[in-house]
Amino acid sequence: QVQFVESGGGLVQPGGSLRLSCAGSGSIVSIYNLAWYRQTPGKQRELVAGISSGGSTNYADSVKGRFTISRDNAKNTVYLQMNSLKPEDSAVYYCNLQPSPRSDYWGQGTQVTVSS
Repeated sequence: QVQFVESGGGLVQPGGSLRLSCAGSGSIVSIYNLAWYRQTPGKQRELVAGISSGGSTNYADSVKGRFTISRDNAKNTVYLQMNSLKPEDSAVYYCNLQPSPRSDYWGQGTQVTVSS
């Protein structure tokens, strides 16, 4: 059974940084195109950043220049480095496949709160 386990969230002040980690089961991280998504109450889950199996990356316009997605195949882990955080970045962050996330692959997510 495929699982993603997200971690690294927390409370940070505006302008601060966090690094999120997503550990995948088996070798899914090295095989598939993956992405970070985020969701706030009452809103649809949105794609934040993606990385292909070949290493190409894509970002939502709202995070370009501030967030960086990377992958360590040996550790079966995808990372999201988030800098210059804004209150509107507050959300629960998840990882899953891209472009078509699977409903049975969603993990618990990790909460990011940006507040002074």
